[in-house]
Amino acid sequence: MKQGLSLRVSQHLALTPQLQQSIRLLQLSTLELSQEVEQMLDDNPFLEKEMEDLAVREDFGLEQENTQAASSEAETDSWDGPMDRVSEVRVETASETTSPIDAEGVAESWDGDGSVEFSPDDSEWGGDAPARNNSSNDDDEKAQATELARNQESLTAFLHRQALSLRLDDTDRAALRFLIESLNDEGYLEDSFQTLAESLAGDDLEQCEELVHRFQVALSLLQSLDPIGVGARDLGECLRLQLQAIAADTEERAALRACALAICKQPLELLAKRDFKRLALLVNDSEAQVKLAIALIARLEPKPGRRFIDVERNVIIPDVLILPHGVDKQGTPQFRAMLNPEVMPRLKVNDIYANALKGGKGDGHAGLQQRLQEARWMIKNIQQRFDTILRVSNAITQRQKSFFIHGELAMKPMVLREIAEELGLHESTISRVTTAKYMHTPYGTFELKFFFGSGLGTDSGNNASSTAVRALIKQLIASENPKKPLSDNQLSDMLKEQGIDCARRTVAKYREALRIAPTNLRKTL
Repeated sequence: MKQGLSLRVSQHLALTPQLQQSIRLLQLSTLELSQEVEQMLDDNPFLEKEMEDLAVREDFGLEQENTQAASSEAETDSWDGPMDRVSEVRVETASETTSPIDAEGVAESWDGDGSVEFSPDDSEWGGDAPARNNSSNDDDEKAQATELARNQESLTAFLHRQALSLRLDDTDRAALRFLIESLNDEGYLEDSFQTLAESLAGDDLEQCEELVHRFQVALSLLQSLDPIGVGARDLGECLRLQLQAIAADTEERAALRACALAICKQPLELLAKRDFKRLALLVNDSEAQVKLAIALIARLEPKPGRRFIDVERNVIIPDVLILPHGVDKQGTPQFRAMLNPEVMPRLKVNDIYANALKGGKGDGHAGLQQRLQEARWMIKNIQQRFDTILRVSNAITQRQKSFFIHGELAMKPMVLREIAEELGLHESTISRVTTAKYMHTPYGTFELKFFFGSGLGTDSGNNASSTAVRALIKQLIASENPKKPLSDNQLSDMLKEQGIDCARRTVAKYREALRIAPTNLRKTL
């Protein structure tokens, strides 16, 4: 084999450290970016936060001047972002009010409304009780949960405070405290007594037996505390505890409660399926009584600790705010995107250190020069990140203008490629920008990816956004007759009547994505 030398010309893309950092910062969420900035502030002495006390406007709907971002090509040592600041916008994410029920996992998916009041004069007790007003009760729950979060009182703290009023010896008090600390966020005791005892006593069988006995006593004390149902080992026990707490001051109420207790002892998938005939046979009662008992069970709270869950975990601070921007000549409202200054770090290069480095001589300062350059790169790349987010947000705002006026039903089909071609960026860049970045709109806070969706054919030859179709399906189901809910086939036909070609399978897929139960589970008693 003969060896030789040859020249060859080729092209390749080299990712410089600056470009790699720019790409990485672009795909980070707000929280991840904040952590990255804090890490850089700790590691790089040339980088520091710019401390400037700016007044926060409470009404972000006021017209504000948004300073033009500096060109990404220009070298800069600091970046302050828009001069005006707006109040932090926090939105609590909430699940759909109607959710599908999986008979195989009913213990995890069954979701009552918890509207039973445990009072002797409960006028709504029983199957004739009026349906709950979901919107008002949901608002009350959110307000209550928010107040609890502000007070920073968790379920365990609430239970510990109640336990202080009990007269217990030190051993029983310690056992009760240990069980309270072992509850999950929903108020359930997931681990068995044996598992809990072994975690304390190890292989000492005699001590384990003693601990199991103490835990049994402590559990009865725990289950006597508020909220009722706390300390249950499973969903059936949680429901039974709540039923037992309901006063049965008449023979009719006592009979209905007994029927409900018997139902809760049966396999819960029968309750989820509302199999009245089989349940009636199992509990040896009439179908009419079983229906009334199930109506009562549906009003219980399956998650006793739900109202104590810290809502701060579900708080979203949007990266972009959509503000009204007057009207056009036809009177159509106009909107513009604005970066939320609350998520924008205010960074600058430390002037003292930078000037001191300029006066230094010799090769010993090469490492410090590199750190100074890294600080400048960081500032520039963060600026470029937010500039790109704003450009993409403005493009989305212009293309989805109807959404900001009319809501989801007016959403237009749009794909990443359209925005990429309009802005002269790659699709992968648009994908990074729209992931884990949120926009506050008149209809709530949404991830930027929410505004992209495929289209379905219509009779007019245009396409309807899949998001708009899902919103229409949700609207149709919300207005259906509860005693005769719409099937997927009926929904498909109704969409076709409105000129939208949507097959039954597609309807079922969209319905499941909306967490709406199938027809047989939506039917009221």
